[in-house]
Amino acid sequence: MNSAVHPPVAEHNSNLLLAALPPQDMASILPLLEQVRVEVGQVLCEAGDPIEHIYFPHDCLVCLLGVAEGRMTLEVGQVGREGMLGVTAALGHDTTQVRAVVQRAGYASRMEGARFRAEVEQHPALQRVLYRYTDALLAQAIQIAVCSRFHVLEARLARSLLVTRDRLRSDRFHLTHEFLAHALGVRRVGVTKAASALQQQGLINYSRGNIEILDPAGLAAASCTCYQIVKEASSLTEFGSA
Repeated sequence: MNSAVHPPVAEHNSNLLLAALPPQDMASILPLLEQVRVEVGQVLCEAGDPIEHIYFPHDCLVCLLGVAEGRMTLEVGQVGREGMLGVTAALGHDTTQVRAVVQRAGYASRMEGARFRAEVEQHPALQRVLYRYTDALLAQAIQIAVCSRFHVLEARLARSLLVTRDRLRSDRFHLTHEFLAHALGVRRVGVTKAASALQQQGLINYSRGNIEILDPAGLAAASCTCYQIVKEASSLTEFGSA
């Protein structure tokens, strides 16, 4: 369960999207934000749910999953401190389009969906930041879809691990076989084989969900070109002044 506190503005600013807002916009939004802790595996929303809350991650990481027939899933993006969960509310959507699952525990600033939509209408600078971020998310989703259709699992796993590394800014993190299977849209045995192949090449160390990237350059070489494309799309969310 989320535990909410109201931290000072400096803590909210650890989210890059919020930090990009002009001071007057941030002053308007700040009273509407609460900080919550989210835990690994927590489902923040299901596809088709009403958009009740908007999340701006600080140090947590959220995996966005497309869902087919209620059970089959495929990762279509990740949200970390560079962005937000629920950006489609700014485009007039009342329901979510993906399942959002916490990939790394941590903190996020949260706002009620209805209040967020009202703020977007009042602040052109916020609109510009959100449109840029939406464009970056779409570019990532398109490339991940292409990657999932045309590239082998080993390269896709390498791409996913590298993107996670970039988001967390760490060579060590925890991802279970089950989580990776849901993200990559394959069976767990497929993840096991792909991870073993990368480990045998000395690129990663993977034991009981604990991953250490030993050779980032080598892992990038083992990945498909989609990693670099997704990385460049992600750089669109490194906001400057709004």
